[in-house]
Amino acid sequence: MTKSKVYFTKDISSEGLQKIYDKLGVELKGKVAVKLSTGEPGGHNFLNPQMIKPLVNKLNGTIVECNTAYQGKRNTTEAHWQTFKDHGFYDIAPCDIMDEEGDMPIPVANAIQIKENYVGSHLKNYNSMLVLSHFKGHMMGGFGGALKNISIGIASSRGKIHIHTAGKSTNFNDAFTCVQDEFLESMADADTSVINFLGKENMAYINIANNLSIDCDCDSNPTPPEMADIGIFASVDPVAVDQACVDAVYNSHDKGKASLIKRMEDRHGIHTVEAAAEHGLGLREYELINID
Repeated sequence: MTKSKVYFTKDISSEGLQKIYDKLGVELKGKVAVKLSTGEPGGHNFLNPQMIKPLVNKLNGTIVECNTAYQGKRNTTEAHWQTFKDHGFYDIAPCDIMDEEGDMPIPVANAIQIKENYVGSHLKNYNSMLVLSHFKGHMMGGFGGALKNISIGIASSRGKIHIHTAGKSTNFNDAFTCVQDEFLESMADADTSVINFLGKENMAYINIANNLSIDCDCDSNPTPPEMADIGIFASVDPVAVDQACVDAVYNSHDKGKASLIKRMEDRHGIHTVEAAAEHGLGLREYELINID
């Protein structure tokens, strides 16, 4: 049976991050976007800028984000730029709010729910992308990793609502009335559009499984983590890297995993992985390669 390779290290540090990227054996060419979450002010679990700085600089990468759709301190370009600065990302590398000048539609091949995805218009300025994700729980998705970072993360403000409502509305209040599996399938649709737009060969994925709250970095007051950090996972397969992180939570001997597992199961989070695999974005079967 064909399996994707997922690399793993317990070394959550700048050195561990660079080492695991090198193991991927990929060369991200041209203008490189590094997609991460800048984190909602008030929260504190977002990726440490100083830890990621050496790898981002090695790639000559630009840190990219899009504005949020909910009320907070990242829902306008002005407020979001302040968050870039306050959270330390502005000081380590060039930064770009990709929907600062609006969005653009890109098509979804073989759509399950949404036929087009609205992404930050600056996406067209990049040739390749490192999807650098903080793996943790999520209020609506069950968990957030590479697949959420590509879908919700690269969608513009209205694109986020479009995904949350399975294409039925651009009113954020409607996002909370969407059928759950339709929302998860819409994230997989959005993943498909972005990966097809950039090209599979031009993307790589790193998930850092630390500060494992049941809540996302989009939460200004996240629940404190109840389980210990796990490590860093990397792959050229976004399906496999998210599946490996989910499996690592289940397989952990840490009793604190119970709340995160409950969050994932309550939201049927694994269905995003299932739908992305159905789209052919990757494999759920993987070989975990420990590089320690």
